[in-house]
Amino acid sequence: MEGCKTLAFIDIRGVNIYYEIHGEGEYLVLLHHGIGSSVMWKPFLPKLVTKYRVLFYDRRGFGQSEPGEDFSYYYHNDDHREACVKELTDILSSLNITSKINIIGQCEGGAIALNFAAHYPQQVKCVVTSSTQCYSTVSMTEFMKNNFPPFEELPDSFKKHLVKLHGETRAIELYLHFRQGGGAYGMSMYDIRSILAKTQCPALIIYGDRGHLFSVEQAVSMYRSLPRGELAVLPNCGHNTYYDQPSEYFMQIKKFLARHNN
Repeated sequence: MEGCKTLAFIDIRGVNIYYEIHGEGEYLVLLHHGIGSSVMWKPFLPKLVTKYRVLFYDRRGFGQSEPGEDFSYYYHNDDHREACVKELTDILSSLNITSKINIIGQCEGGAIALNFAAHYPQQVKCVVTSSTQCYSTVSMTEFMKNNFPPFEELPDSFKKHLVKLHGETRAIELYLHFRQGGGAYGMSMYDIRSILAKTQCPALIIYGDRGHLFSVEQAVSMYRSLPRGELAVLPNCGHNTYYDQPSEYFMQIKKFLARHNN
């Protein structure tokens, strides 16, 4: 990895949030998925730091960041997505980042990225989302319980993965919260099409054609709702596009950012 490197905690409204900065150049902010942490991005840093100053962090309660008081209420509150947007604005302000940023968000991270871009258009150059849900047809509480089994029924490999992301003490609790619904997708019906219409920056939607959670129709709906949307569907690719097809995933991102960052 080239250039500067920072691994630290920052106090955001009384909660210690873990973040890292790598590389030099324009800022590229990475937002992890709903049950993820910043650990997911580390294998891919060499593909990004050659041109960008990469900032990623663990959202409140995830990875190495503190949960703070009453995390359950915070996570399951209808205003959670807005709180995550505010968390990002606070981080940028605390780090004195005033220039426009590029953002990449995976799944729920993409929902936060698009909301941030809609609310703060003056701060965003480009947005990339991958496997982000556009709208739901059932409540998210029902959706999560239908698609994610109880923790004890998870494959051992996935349990170990959650421990790697969050540590022994947090992995089970976070998964229980996640399975109940909440977070960036909420607990009831979910629909961000009205938000997308307000997102004026260039936005690339990446989807796998074999995602087990969301159909490609979700990606098409997002693309059609965005004023400056672009769409890339990766063949023979599942929900975790960055992991299933990393070369194609980063090639699409590289070309997209080059088109709009000249």
